[in-house]
Amino acid sequence: MIPNVNAHLHTPYSFSAFENLTDALETAADENVKVVGINDFYSMDGYEEWDREARKRHLYPLFNIEFISLQKEDQDNGIRVNDPNNPGRTYISGKGLSCPPALKEPYASQLAGVRAESNAQVREMCDRVNLLLNAYEAGFNVDFENIENCMAKGLVRERHLAKALRMYTYIHFKNEPVEIKRFLEKIFSDKTLKSDIFDYAGVENEIRGNLLKAGGAAFVPEDPKAFLPLGDVCRIIIAAGGIPTYPFLGDDAKGGFTDFEQDVEKAAETLKRRGIHAAEFITTRNSAEVLERYAGYLHDNGFAVTFGTEHNTPAMEPVLLHTRGNAPLTERLRQINYDGACVIAAHQELVRNGKTGYVDADGNADVDHRDRYIKKGGELIRNTI
Repeated sequence: MIPNVNAHLHTPYSFSAFENLTDALETAADENVKVVGINDFYSMDGYEEWDREARKRHLYPLFNIEFISLQKEDQDNGIRVNDPNNPGRTYISGKGLSCPPALKEPYASQLAGVRAESNAQVREMCDRVNLLLNAYEAGFNVDFENIENCMAKGLVRERHLAKALRMYTYIHFKNEPVEIKRFLEKIFSDKTLKSDIFDYAGVENEIRGNLLKAGGAAFVPEDPKAFLPLGDVCRIIIAAGGIPTYPFLGDDAKGGFTDFEQDVEKAAETLKRRGIHAAEFITTRNSAEVLERYAGYLHDNGFAVTFGTEHNTPAMEPVLLHTRGNAPLTERLRQINYDGACVIAAHQELVRNGKTGYVDADGNADVDHRDRYIKKGGELIRNTI
């Protein structure tokens, strides 16, 4: 039997569908997912809790992180990478970082600076939300400090702000559906609320889409300082003990791809030139056919490939992986995912013991000996689960 793996789960240390970090692990255990990867934006703060609580449940923990970087050359050429709306903007994960976290200067300050810029943007959005509420004489405001202290764990995301506005609105209007709907549609500039009032996730997504995204009354453009160059992000990941990993967006619901990803062979070669030898997919986004073709090609050409679900929206989904349309993963995809998790497990254990892992300090991947890492990681995982 191939153990089930979910190598990309956001927790409340960034934003998550789960109220608590342990909720994610309980769900994984209930669904027989045996290898679990924490994967928060700009944060390693949950690693030690993840390690402790996963092992209590006989789950094998992976320690990951996510960044949004900027590839200036792609931006200048109008190439959409893995953000379908912003050329050059590139999501990058790090897999198998050190636990406990260890990050020296200047990398620690770079990471802290990115977090500070992200929080500052959401604080300014909150100020604009309050200006909007005052203009409509709502009778209440949203308290950023309350969000920061009670809803977030160091990193405040726009989804926290959307959730807070939804909660403040419901409290103010005493959960009265008609009044809530009327008020939300008013601050949405008379756009109809499409979600049921008690579909909290749906309402929060509409708040985010109508007010906090581009074109919304409370939208604040991200400062360029919030995006480090891709090379700098990879250096931070390596310095933290991890493996730079490219998250493929894959096919959308209409079968379309970004400019960078439409040719998997070309994308793979470019990633290798940029020093990236690992990839991941959020399987709920993609068709089984595309996952088989893309993940299969990458795996067969030396990449360590893993899959996850994210859970970084208000909507709750299963932790057990499935493709778009709720189809289970094929045996080949499950094996690819498990092999990738084994590589990460072996890497993080070697680095923990002061040795060189799958990626060395200069970013070189030991691709020729990947099978050794798969074997070693498999032993580590089986001994835990």
